[in-house]
Amino acid sequence: MTHAIQELVIRDVAPVDTDEITGLLALAMGDMPVARWMQPDGAARRAGAAAYFHIYAAHAVQYGEVYATVDDRTGRLSGVALWFPYTTAIPGPIDYERRLKEATDTAFDRACYLDLAFEEEHPIDPHHYLAFLAVHPDMQNQGIGSSLLDRHHARLDAAGIPAYLEANDPRNRDLYLRHGYEIRTVIQLPAGPPVWSMWRKPRP
Repeated sequence: MTHAIQELVIRDVAPVDTDEITGLLALAMGDMPVARWMQPDGAARRAGAAAYFHIYAAHAVQYGEVYATVDDRTGRLSGVALWFPYTTAIPGPIDYERRLKEATDTAFDRACYLDLAFEEEHPIDPHHYLAFLAVHPDMQNQGIGSSLLDRHHARLDAAGIPAYLEANDPRNRDLYLRHGYEIRTVIQLPAGPPVWSMWRKPRP
């Protein structure tokens, strides 16, 4: 099976809307180690996942660059990558604190802690930031994540721009290592999993 890669940039999200991006993020990432740490209650975590990821999906559609792979059989998303070009100033999501509190409810304090921990490690040098890379659980191990990375890395390499991300489990960490990232620091969440901050220099 082949997977056609569609580049979705800024506000041009047709034919994939923000809700579909949100749904894939929630499905693929809603039970990852960091999500389970942030909200240990499974029912509450699933109930708030769509609202949580919608904050970032909508923000990426407006201010970032979104790549998606589409399943040829169904026409539905199989993978998505949300990038933010931190080579220029980007405003934060509108009404972020209120929306985050509504989405996370009893996990709000941990969500704020996570934001602060990530912010403290985030580099200030110009770069592109991979906020999320998600592949549908039924379509993993088919090279979709690598294809999404390669598509944007080619642009970054041509422009001489580095990349930054946080890897939230060892499998993702190893994927990024294979794509030229290096571990900068390890963010240890209290009584929770490690998160690896990673930096990729542009390749000549």
